[in-house]
Amino acid sequence: MKRKVLSTLLAVTMVAGMVTGCGNKEAAGTTTATEAGTTTEKEADNTTAADNTVTEAAEEGKVLNVYCWNDEFQRRVKAHYPGYTEVDATHGTIGDVQVVWNITPNADNAYQNNLDEALLNQANASTDEKVDLFLIEADYALKYVDSDATMPIADLGITDADTANQYQYTKDIVTDSNGVLKGLSWQGCPGVMFYSREIAKEVFGTDEPAEVQKKVADWDTYKATADELKAAGYQINSSANDAYRVYSNNVTSKWVVDGKINIDENIMKWVEISKELVDAGEVGTHDIWSDDWSKGFYPEGKVFSYFGPAWLINFCMAADQEGSIGNQGGWAATEGPQGFFWGGTWICAAAGTDNAATIKDIMLKLTCDEAIMKDIVVQDDDFVNNKPAMDAMSTDASYASAVLGGQNPLGMYCAGVEELDLSNLSAYDQGCNEEFQRAMKNYFEGNATLDEAKDLFYKAVVEKYPELTY
Repeated sequence: MKRKVLSTLLAVTMVAGMVTGCGNKEAAGTTTATEAGTTTEKEADNTTAADNTVTEAAEEGKVLNVYCWNDEFQRRVKAHYPGYTEVDATHGTIGDVQVVWNITPNADNAYQNNLDEALLNQANASTDEKVDLFLIEADYALKYVDSDATMPIADLGITDADTANQYQYTKDIVTDSNGVLKGLSWQGCPGVMFYSREIAKEVFGTDEPAEVQKKVADWDTYKATADELKAAGYQINSSANDAYRVYSNNVTSKWVVDGKINIDENIMKWVEISKELVDAGEVGTHDIWSDDWSKGFYPEGKVFSYFGPAWLINFCMAADQEGSIGNQGGWAATEGPQGFFWGGTWICAAAGTDNAATIKDIMLKLTCDEAIMKDIVVQDDDFVNNKPAMDAMSTDASYASAVLGGQNPLGMYCAGVEELDLSNLSAYDQGCNEEFQRAMKNYFEGNATLDEAKDLFYKAVVEKYPELTY
């Protein structure tokens, strides 16, 4: 993909996709961009890296504007970044710098639209109104890293040595077409299969992960197990869409090849097995994040399993709600039929920021500091982007997930993250993934033939991306 100037790239509207950090955690609306501050400016702290390209004489701006789609990163900063003081739900301070949280939900592409407009005005914005730091997801990362909107990490003074312990795939996602690293993440998102312990004991006679894994070891076995669960009155997943990411992360080609929309063979395998499961009443067709999809978080929902990374089980499956399976420690984790990843959140410095030193320190503390990252695991049950920390904690007998009934699942995540292949990502993934699932729902529910559903998909994607053909 050729590097594009910001005005050209951000003119392309991309549809919002799966919400990392969970749809049910999103803020209710858009926060005002900035509030004028009266605090004094402070000198930038540039002592971490010897070859720091942030000028030592530079002074930090009075306002740090952060753009994000929910409060997940804000909660990480509040809980784990030294020196952050909360003022209210959308404001805080770091030393003399005011932090303003510009939170716009992902729905209907609102977050990207709001961010794009702000970035297009970056050159003309006052110092207190500039975008300083913003967050992106894997499905549209290339839209921003392959543009002039993002600042190279090296220009902040962050070195290869600083990021040496991070998982390579998390760096690959935010490396531009010229090989320049443009963002960092505090988390890794390898996925597993979360299943109900009670249902496993009732139907299989055991809830031990190694034994349950035998029941879902590959897709043929998974389908046979779905039949077994149906006979006992349960669905293997809440929706056909639950397994979608497992298939889409194991493709052998990109969504777009030489400007033409391409449906990978593995995506069609998902369609085939999903149609069989839906027709058999073994999964539903609910949209992920919908109320019907979420019913399986509770025993009366009669759903055996969900596919996802650590953030799904800990932040999205009602673990804080009395009566839920997670609240009772009733889930367990096993590898499932195939390894995959889902989501992730990356921190980017906006080109033109006047808070480079503060952003550098946030990135170093939250994505490179092993002690802080271990605290994130212990306090938040997240899987962090630090290989030594995760390797150590995967065998730490003192660590256990309450949501998973005392299980330590980190070894599964560690094994899965090493197998991730990001070579087939493209800038069109978010729109294609969402539109494909939407189109296939018509097929699953009997409202369209397979060819008609494909045609709906092609037309929807071309409407979003007129430069593509099919």
